[in-house]
Amino acid sequence: MSLKVLFTFYVPSGGVETLNKLRCESLQRSGIECHVLYLMPGSGSHNKTTFPVFITSEDTELKGLLDEHNYDAIIVTSDYLLMERIRRLGYNGILIYESQGLGKRSDARDMIIDAVPYLQSYCNAVLIPPTDHLLELFIEICPWLHRYVIPNIVDVHSFRYIPGELPCDPVIAWVGRLEANKNWSEYLKIAYQLRLHKPDLHLWMFHDPNLAADNQKEKFHEELHALGLNDRLSVFTNMPNHMMPVYYSSIAGSGGFLLSSSITEGFGYAVAEAVCCTCPVLSTDSDGVRSFIRHNITGKFYPLGNVDAAVTQALELMDNIPLREVIRYQGRQHMVSHFGFEKYAHSFREMMNSFSIF
Repeated sequence: MSLKVLFTFYVPSGGVETLNKLRCESLQRSGIECHVLYLMPGSGSHNKTTFPVFITSEDTELKGLLDEHNYDAIIVTSDYLLMERIRRLGYNGILIYESQGLGKRSDARDMIIDAVPYLQSYCNAVLIPPTDHLLELFIEICPWLHRYVIPNIVDVHSFRYIPGELPCDPVIAWVGRLEANKNWSEYLKIAYQLRLHKPDLHLWMFHDPNLAADNQKEKFHEELHALGLNDRLSVFTNMPNHMMPVYYSSIAGSGGFLLSSSITEGFGYAVAEAVCCTCPVLSTDSDGVRSFIRHNITGKFYPLGNVDAAVTQALELMDNIPLREVIRYQGRQHMVSHFGFEKYAHSFREMMNSFSIF
């Protein structure tokens, strides 16, 4: 019997869209039919996929979808309110809540507490990546809820170093949303200090302006001009995910690196994909990235909020060429050996088997 699974999320954008694309491709190769539902259109709405993608938040259309396809399991990512709607619309199958991208630990705690009545009433289990703070919070707040821990999947085949024309000057890149948890302000402060040592430094920022609040955009532009970095900055908006290996490779070849300044990450797709492309990464210890960053082995950490320490680590990452090359090589090797397609499909099928779904 072939399994049929539906994954849901708010909007096709960011790390969850990447995750859905990769895992659906992986699971379909292992004989599991996958569909994806987004409640609203987003920057990835027009991306081509090898599986059906539905975009609607209308109850009548949702009910039609559920009735027509009779899914064996539905995985609801982040949006715990949707679980009640799905049950109310008549779905009686396996319903799994997936915790991804809940932000800072305090925000994640608040959201999980708010979700408790829904988890108790409508949910069969929770699915999380191997992220310490999420696991700890679910054990503490929902000790009765069965937990499955499956590492997110990374496309190590497409994300690799791609030779090409290189920037003349070193590039310090940042990927994320203009919001507090991504901590863009610290990126600018570090870049400002680093530029005192590297005057020819360039800044590249990749973000989706549709996901940024207006007040964050205003604060960003104010700080950018106050630090005198506006002439150094190139902004890339809504860049298709399949183009990112070219950019990560250019950053690596320029002698620069990707800076991740996040307060908390559930996984950190941009960081993982950069490492796959042998683009060195300097990151805060934001939890989720621990699964693929080992300090001075596959990347570098700096203490959150410590700009001076970040600059010291950044300079070593740029100037200590033997260490830089070791980090680039070992980072790539770690991703290939730990985050391939086959492992996700095997773990997911084991989870389904535990519900007596084969």
